[in-house]
Amino acid sequence: MTFPSTVSIVEVGPRDGLQNEKEHLTVAQKSKLVDLLSDTGLTRIEAGSFVSPKWVPQMASSDEVFSAINRRSGVTYSALTPNMRGFETALAANVDEVAIFGAASEQFSQKNINCSIEESLERFAPVIESATERNLKVRGYVSCVLGCPYEGDIAPEKVADVTKLMIDMGCYEVSLGDTIGVGTPLKTAQMLDRVLDKVSIDKVAVHFHDTYGQALANLYVALEKGIRVIDAAVAGLGGCPYAKGASGNVATEDVLYMLNGMGISSNVDMSKLLLATNYITGVLGRKPQSKVANAIL
Repeated sequence: MTFPSTVSIVEVGPRDGLQNEKEHLTVAQKSKLVDLLSDTGLTRIEAGSFVSPKWVPQMASSDEVFSAINRRSGVTYSALTPNMRGFETALAANVDEVAIFGAASEQFSQKNINCSIEESLERFAPVIESATERNLKVRGYVSCVLGCPYEGDIAPEKVADVTKLMIDMGCYEVSLGDTIGVGTPLKTAQMLDRVLDKVSIDKVAVHFHDTYGQALANLYVALEKGIRVIDAAVAGLGGCPYAKGASGNVATEDVLYMLNGMGISSNVDMSKLLLATNYITGVLGRKPQSKVANAIL
């Protein structure tokens, strides 16, 4: 069995994690978390989101966070930009990369952003065009790739179609998200097989939530398939406001422990990562979701 020799971890805690917290952190607290993560060896950190503060109040100060962080050379600091207004604010904040998001579920798309999948992708066309003109890379996210809170099971072909559309539009990489964490290893394998029939493996990343404790098992399957980019959140932060009962992202510490045990390099320092875990869980006043952090700390 052959696994990748190296894997890139995309740290999504400061955005996908914190946007679902009830507690609103200060700019200083959010920027300190990003700075601690920058010291770990992580080279890709999603530091904020330029969305309407009405819908995601926790991300309202993302422009200030980008101004406050100590940018480390070699680290890409990205942000979610759902429309041209958000994109222009992100440009002013000097982000290194932007991300757009769609869904593999029509009902989730309607509930999440009040439009169909096709309409949502049409909205992103000017963002991708403007980013391309400025040599800014665009990442795509597909939600609900293994299940939807409204539709139930999602056909792997649907995931493959939306992923290919995003790549064809100009995304350099698409992250496949099990938004409500219902996926299992067999379903993960079937979904990835369909996607990889249509899209080159170097353009695919995976993003698993751990609602039912399946995230690491699903990640193992993705690694077996040759996937080399994994999204994770420090301390297992996160959830989904549109998916009742969805727990956090797979914890970066747990992913790192598994990769280290498999001899797969990520260049991330566990002790420095745990400093970030200790900090953010202290701010939030609770224990981390991460098994590794609870065992070591």
